Amino acid sequence: MMEGPIWVAGAMSGTSLDGVDAALLKTDGRRIFDFGETRYRAYREEEREVIRAALGLWPGDAGVELAAEVAETAHAAVLSRLKGAEMVGFHGQTLAHDPRGRGTHQAGDGQVLADVLGLPVVWDFRSSDVQLGGEGAPLAPYYHFACAQWIGADRPLVFLNLGGVGNLTWVDPRLNGPEEDGAILAFDTGPGNAPLDDLMRARRGMARDEGGALARSGSVDQVIVKAAIRRPFMSRMPPKSLDRNDFSDILARIEALPDADAAATLVAITVACVAEGLTHCPEPPARVLVCGGGRHNAAMMAELGDALACPVEPVEAVGLDGDMLEAQAFAFLAVRVARKMSTSGPMTTGVAAQVGGGRISRPRV
Repeated sequence: MMEGPIWVAGAMSGTSLDGVDAALLKTDGRRIFDFGETRYRAYREEEREVIRAALGLWPGDAGVELAAEVAETAHAAVLSRLKGAEMVGFHGQTLAHDPRGRGTHQAGDGQVLADVLGLPVVWDFRSSDVQLGGEGAPLAPYYHFACAQWIGADRPLVFLNLGGVGNLTWVDPRLNGPEEDGAILAFDTGPGNAPLDDLMRARRGMARDEGGALARSGSVDQVIVKAAIRRPFMSRMPPKSLDRNDFSDILARIEALPDADAAATLVAITVACVAEGLTHCPEPPARVLVCGGGRHNAAMMAELGDALACPVEPVEAVGLDGDMLEAQAFAFLAVRVARKMSTSGPMTTGVAAQVGGGRISRPRV
C-alpha cells in the first residue's frame, strides 16, 4: 500500500438520490494510470423515500439508522460486482451539511462494508476537514487536477459538476500538484439538479426532466432568477459549500409558474449561479468540462454555452466518464488517505492548511 499504483474501487451516492456509482481506478494517489470497469445501482423508489425522509437529519435522529442501512446495502451490492480492487473508497450518503454549525453527516458505516467485502475501506472523508475549520466540500478537486494532467491540458480549465448541487474546480495543470499555491480553486456554485428533480417529482411524478425537454419548452422568469443570485451566498468569496436544501425555497417561488416555465427558470438559476461563480476564478478558463447528470440536460448545456465566454463540453469530449468521475475521485482519495497525503486544502475547502481526512476500516473476519 505504500508505493506504486494499485486498483481501487470508489463509490459515490450524490444528493440527486438517483443511486450508487462505482468505478475501478488504477492510481498511486497522484496520477491516473488506468480506468477499470464501472457499475451503477439505482435506488428503488422505496429506498429513495427512506433517504429523502432522513435529509437534514443528524446521527441519532429517528430515521437515520434506516437510511444508513439502505445506503450500505446498495453500496455493498454494487461494489461486490467490481473485481480486482485492493481497497475501497466509500463516500456514504450525505444527509446534512452545515460546516459552520453542526458539521457534516454522511450516512453509512465503512466497517460494515469492510466486513461484507473483505477489503480495507476508506470512509468519512469530510469530518476532519470540517473539524479543522474547512467547508468539507467539494472533495473531488485533487482528482480533477489529476484528470487535467491525464488529458494533457496545458492551460487553465474548469471541471463543472452538476449533481444535486453545482460545484466547480478551476485547475492550472501547468503546476506540479494540487497542493501547490495557485494550482486549484474549488467551491459550490449553487443549485444543480436537485430543485429541478424535486419539481418534476412533485408535479409530474418523474425522476427528472429527461434531456431538458420540459425546460426547453418554457419561458424564464428573470425576476426569480435575479432574486436567486442576490443571495448572500453568491457574493461570498470561495471556497464555500452548500447543503442540498439550502436553495429549497426556490420551489416556493416558482409555485405559481406553469410546469415548463418553472423548469426553464430553475435551469436558468443553475446557469446564472455558474456564470457568477466563474467570476471568482483566478484566470478565465480555456474550456469548461461538465460532469454529473446536468450534462444530459440539453437546455442546461445550451444555456451554459450561451452564458460562458469559453467552450462548454461534456467531459466525454476528452475521454472521461462524466457519470463516474466522482466515484473515481473517491477511489483516488482513498489512496491518498492510505498513504497519508492531503485530500483538501485552503483553496478547495477553505481549511487553514493541507488536510488528510478519512478513516480506514479493515475486515474483522
